[in-house]
Amino acid sequence: MRKGTTMKKAMLSQPMAGKTDKEIIETRERAIKALEGFEIVNTLFADEWYSREAMESRGVIQIPLCFLAKSLENMSLCHAAYFCKGWENARGCRIEHEAAKAYGLEVIYEE
Repeated sequence: MRKGTTMKKAMLSQPMAGKTDKEIIETRERAIKALEGFEIVNTLFADEWYSREAMESRGVIQIPLCFLAKSLENMSLCHAAYFCKGWENARGCRIEHEAAKAYGLEVIYEE
């Protein structure tokens, strides 16, 4: 990359419901490999702040909606959104897809 140029940023949108941690990680690794040349913006919120107990103690009632809100916030940092296979069957991914299209992000699909 030339000096003074900014690397494009991308987020991953992947279905997680009903998937094992291993399946989620394998899907993420494939997506990251496919997005070579992009800086990946985190949309996997696994730290203590996002544990069920911590969110409930903060009064979060709709936990999946909290994750979606954070994901959309991180989308604001991106040039592109990468949609993993099965995205069209996952409520949050479909919303992320509509937002990405509506706000002009480059939309990339897993082959």
